[in-house]
Amino acid sequence: GMDRQQTAEILLSLSPAEVATLKEGINFFGNKSTGKEYILFKHKDHVKACKNLCKHQGGLFIRDIEDVDGRSVKCTKHNWKLDVSTMKYVNPPGSFCQDELVVEMDGDNGLLLLELNPPNPWDSDPRSPEELAFGEVQITYLTHACMDLKLGDKRMVFDPWLIGPAFARGWWLLHEPPPDWLERLCKADLIYISHMHSDHLSYPTLKKLSERRTDIPIYVGDTERPVFWNLDQSGVQLTNINVVPFGVWQQVDKNLRFMILMDGVHPEMDTCIIVEYKGHKIMNTVDCTRPNGGRLPEKAALMMSDFAGGASGFPMTFSGGKFTEEWKAQFIKSERRKLLNYKAQLVKDLQPRIYCPFAGYFVESHPSDKYIKDTNIKNDPSQLNNLIKKNSDVVTWTPRPGATLDLGRMLKDPADSKGIVEPPEGTKIYKDSWDFEPYLNTLKAAVGDKIFLNSSWIREYFTWAGFKDYNLVIRMIETDEDFKPFPGGYDYLVDFLDLSFPNERPSREHAYEEIRSRVDVIRYVVKNGLLWDDLYIGFQTRLQRDPDIYHHLFWNHFQIKLPLTPPNWGSFLMHCG
Repeated sequence: GMDRQQTAEILLSLSPAEVATLKEGINFFGNKSTGKEYILFKHKDHVKACKNLCKHQGGLFIRDIEDVDGRSVKCTKHNWKLDVSTMKYVNPPGSFCQDELVVEMDGDNGLLLLELNPPNPWDSDPRSPEELAFGEVQITYLTHACMDLKLGDKRMVFDPWLIGPAFARGWWLLHEPPPDWLERLCKADLIYISHMHSDHLSYPTLKKLSERRTDIPIYVGDTERPVFWNLDQSGVQLTNINVVPFGVWQQVDKNLRFMILMDGVHPEMDTCIIVEYKGHKIMNTVDCTRPNGGRLPEKAALMMSDFAGGASGFPMTFSGGKFTEEWKAQFIKSERRKLLNYKAQLVKDLQPRIYCPFAGYFVESHPSDKYIKDTNIKNDPSQLNNLIKKNSDVVTWTPRPGATLDLGRMLKDPADSKGIVEPPEGTKIYKDSWDFEPYLNTLKAAVGDKIFLNSSWIREYFTWAGFKDYNLVIRMIETDEDFKPFPGGYDYLVDFLDLSFPNERPSREHAYEEIRSRVDVIRYVVKNGLLWDDLYIGFQTRLQRDPDIYHHLFWNHFQIKLPLTPPNWGSFLMHCG
């Protein structure tokens, strides 16, 4: 039948006050208007949820008084028991799993329960796997999140970032890409770009590619903020960008199809993909936090996902209060360990035949960011792979640039010595030099722009940004490389309650953040109407806040929700000329 686009339906919405009443463990909630019942399980600041509906015959669950741990509920019809912390039925044992709902925390700390419909869209029109010839399906790792897939006589490339920095000047490639990377990209029949972050959507890379092949077919998901929102500004000529609905098979030829899925945590920008060739699924969850709301196909032939951590300015760029070097080091260590265990568990649950950790191969190699490079420790792929191998039969692959995995061989015999062909002896694996100059010069050029001749640009910019009615005051300080005030730079306050620009902090009670930004990057971002990821994820700021809380609405606005067209500086300059 006609496949319909996957949608997300809101089943229950809790106010911040109701969220505050959630107890550790099991909570029962009903939706008054629909009469439907739900169970929420809270563990620290993590919430899982499901319908209060027994899989057996639709009975209602109540607290299980025999359960001392407070983790399970019991059905009133036939005493079936469900452990809500794992969403597995424990009585009868080993029987079913409860379908989890997508839990979305909104900015004001309210909470939404969503159901994706259909929940497993890849099950529409299933195909049984056929045997693959050797050489028929080959996956070559290029760099970071970029894979080159040969699928029969078609070629597909994921997330090409092969030159230049990402996030302004904060991230650089860890691996040296194979010398023929541009030829490989030019040969692609399709390129999938998962989301708008510049380590996946790399305009320097696409510029090189577009000079050779402007009509190369590119596929992106139908996210709320378009992946290519900034194409016009970028000056890159691409004429064949295809926006694809979520959860619908896209047929490429008789053997090959793919499906793009949304992320449950960042549906407005993140996507992931399932590629299927002759019934064999290759699943790439990229950077998704809860791909498809946490439901993914089991027993795929090959799964790849991120693993490394470190893709945030937190906590390295923070100081003051609890943010001592010891606290930061401890926090980073424990966050990375949690991520490693979570990824290992995910892979064990999904049981792909082969797993490859990728999309974490970046380094803060600019000398000015040595502090970040030294403190922002990443997970080690072999450590994750060892964790997975410990008690599962999943075969793991730690990719090196230019290495090729032959799917037909690996599925037939994972011990086949030709299953993975490593790059030739003496191939350079790690980059030791980066072409910093031209990219830093582009940023630097913004510093002397005439927009910044007098301070009226500040009101113009923040009015354009459109964030207000929020009790937060920020102090923005333009700095040099070392985050010391830039001589002649701006240092100003923005009060977001009424979008005013006072000379001193207001006397009322208010939240306060001090944001020091490298002058080249903040001015480049302001001038071009770019998202603040370049500042925050790119480690180009240093932050202090009082009280020490995360202002989700503020950061979410400047990282995802800024207007799609840049400020109109032309008309601004005419009026203040």
